[in-house]
Amino acid sequence: MLLAQLGEPSVHVVGLSLGACVALALASRAPTRVRSLILVNAFARLRPTDARAALRLALRALLLGTAPMTAVASLVARTVFPRPEQEVLRQAATARLARMSRRSYAAAAVAVAAFDARAALRDVRCPTMVVAGIDDRTVGLDAKHALADAITGARLILVPDSGHVTNVDQPAAFNTVLKEFLSAR
Repeated sequence: MLLAQLGEPSVHVVGLSLGACVALALASRAPTRVRSLILVNAFARLRPTDARAALRLALRALLLGTAPMTAVASLVARTVFPRPEQEVLRQAATARLARMSRRSYAAAAVAVAAFDARAALRDVRCPTMVVAGIDDRTVGLDAKHALADAITGARLILVPDSGHVTNVDQPAAFNTVLKEFLSAR
């Protein structure tokens, strides 16, 4: 592991969505390297919770296979930043995602679909905070509650008026909970 090779001590790890999957894997596979864990709009396993979510997922898969990446990027950005006052954030997200290769985006989607850390959650022993945007249309609140409930001692923080990218759409609230959690470590 790179941290060990560099002689670095254990670290605080923050992960958002797919990044939280990586953070969970690190915490369960190398527990001595993770000092604390902050999982933002995360899940142990992600499955559509209702017909609408399943339809949205099928539409994304169809678009990914047939439409230009600009159309895929626009749909994803509209899901992540749905409110009219988030137009600037939506445009920036669309531009960034549109530059992503179709192959890379598809690989990330497959990784999310295949990810299942439920059995490994009992191995997470470091202080853990799960940050949940209440208005997240990508990862349901039930998945975040289940994640926090399955990790011994995990703390769940609900952030109002926040979607999937809490650190971007509610930066002050996000930074406050992050600082409070880290200052206790």
